[in-house]
Amino acid sequence: MPNPYLPLSVKVERISIENDARDLKTFDLAFGDAGARKSFHFTPGQFGFLSILGVGEAPFGIASAPSEETIKYTVKRVGTFTTALHELEPGASIGMRGPWGNSYPFELMKGKDIVIVSGGFSFTTLRSTIVYLLDPSRRSQFGKLTVVYGARSAGELLYKDEIKAWESSPDLSLRLCVDRLDGAPWPETEGLVPNVLKQVAPSAANAVALVCGPPVMIRFTHPVLELLGFKPENVFLSLENRMKCGIGKCGHCNVGPKYVCKDGPVFSYKELLRLPTEY
Repeated sequence: MPNPYLPLSVKVERISIENDARDLKTFDLAFGDAGARKSFHFTPGQFGFLSILGVGEAPFGIASAPSEETIKYTVKRVGTFTTALHELEPGASIGMRGPWGNSYPFELMKGKDIVIVSGGFSFTTLRSTIVYLLDPSRRSQFGKLTVVYGARSAGELLYKDEIKAWESSPDLSLRLCVDRLDGAPWPETEGLVPNVLKQVAPSAANAVALVCGPPVMIRFTHPVLELLGFKPENVFLSLENRMKCGIGKCGHCNVGPKYVCKDGPVFSYKELLRLPTEY
């Protein structure tokens, strides 16, 4: 078995600034060896570690779909490592290890409608999921796709070019919302994600909900999904914000008896109801 602590070398192919504050960037990473990319198998929902020699490493949800050539990570600048990452230029070499964790339950989702609910920059693995579901080779395997995505302001929404394409796509229904208007024209909805989800009111009949966002958004989204009739076993959440070492050795990601990096990061709400509420 390869050393799980040993990162692979990848090159920063492209860097995209995602928001007005310029503290969210998407890094497109490429393997120097085409064979290495081919052997890097992952499914939406999984995460990887990025590292810079002499600085450190940190875990991030994979934002690209398996069919895409580069591996995408969208990173917010919040500390020493992410600041160093944000200061890189295209062409720089960094380390990446993974993929780790489980994925969203695509086998269970086949033949069902899918409701995706997300807020802020936690949209990364759900961006991966949407691209995966919209792939023409598998789109017919799933039912109606409804997406509710919000941010604090319009300038904080990720993947704006793709969002424009999704808004006009017949393959999904997209509702965007912002917590508050910042003075700019906004043709979408002003309001918190759980409130907008209640307005959209997707049917829970033969449907699965995928939720990823800040803890406060998740806390207030649960009651809305319950009100709409979604059963706990049909609601799946990502606890990727609790990632630590990635392989279940440090013990810092545990919630009760579960290790988020090994048993998750994706859990059904039914599973979480059996765990301490610290997640």
